[in-house]
Amino acid sequence: MSSNGPAGTERREGIPLGSIAGVPVTLAYSWFLIAALIVAVFGPQVREAFPRLGAGAFAVALGYAVLLLLSVLAHEAAHALTARAYHWPTSKIVLTLWGGHTQFGDLRSTPGRSLLVALAGPAANFLLAAAGFGVLQLVPEGSVAELVTFIFVSANVLIAVFNVLPGLPLDGGRIVESAVWKITGSQERGTVAAGWAGRIISVLLLAAVFIPPYLRGEAPALSLVLLAALLCGFLWMGAGAAISNARVRLRLPQVSAGALMEPAVSLPGRASVGEALRLAREYPDAAVLVTAATGQPEAVVDRGALASVPDEQAGQVPVSAVARPLAAGAYVPEAAAGQELVQYLAKLQGSEYAVIDRDGTVTGLLRQAAVVAAVTGKPARPQR
Repeated sequence: MSSNGPAGTERREGIPLGSIAGVPVTLAYSWFLIAALIVAVFGPQVREAFPRLGAGAFAVALGYAVLLLLSVLAHEAAHALTARAYHWPTSKIVLTLWGGHTQFGDLRSTPGRSLLVALAGPAANFLLAAAGFGVLQLVPEGSVAELVTFIFVSANVLIAVFNVLPGLPLDGGRIVESAVWKITGSQERGTVAAGWAGRIISVLLLAAVFIPPYLRGEAPALSLVLLAALLCGFLWMGAGAAISNARVRLRLPQVSAGALMEPAVSLPGRASVGEALRLAREYPDAAVLVTAATGQPEAVVDRGALASVPDEQAGQVPVSAVARPLAAGAYVPEAAAGQELVQYLAKLQGSEYAVIDRDGTVTGLLRQAAVVAAVTGKPARPQR
């Protein structure tokens, strides 16, 4: 599978295996779970088919797990190499419990290129299956080599066919995404459509496990139910994450400092509480900000603290005494918007930011909660 979008924060998530064409490859710790499962399930079957192997049957099963790992690596490497051909920033390949994923950085793409990068993985598995089929013609019939090669061929066909199912997070979901993207001109709308297709696929897979046995008056095997539940749960969560991320990207262009700010007025830091009280009464719905000698906003007047100053002392108390400081650099232009605004605010400390116009005059106060609400589509909690 391929994963578009910015790479997350760096963390140790597995064992480094080197790199392919400059792309780091990591073996996630979770892979050892699937390897152990393959050995536990496949080992007894090999021993039953070839009793002379004894405990060596489990070594054969482990060899199959490694071959399957190499098949997944070839799948992900095909994604990465195709992406490199289009000069996409490819941050890493991770081999996981569920197979693997190739993670890309921020990129600009087209429907056609996105589709080709996604389908390169299944194409690699079909080629491996074809090569394995050729080897199958050469190995002795009834041998361990024939069994392992046959399973290798079958596994690669299964990986390829499963991944071309038309729904995210599977590679075939890019078919749906690219088609809707081409029609609507919006990759995000294509991602939402492909995510819902992925959810439908997960439901259909569950139905395929339960309905046929039910019609025959039987119960499906417990092992099959558990495997289907895990697999479909993985697909459902992956599809849901794709839908959520796409909806966030759809909302980003509407996220702007000018649209989300509260109105604000300002006064210099040398002003008194009395002057701040006058402004607060004149502009009851506006925040009052304090500016430094350079004109840059540096603090926000706390209206509760402002009201607590006795009138007879208001002229002598500096406004800085009733203001909470802004973080360094916590001011943005009214025109700041979209991903650029969100990424900039994410680097700042604090949760309040002054908004300025082209002349550097304070015009508003932007709260972190308002930005988060606009990005996520969830209402902001009222300020206390």
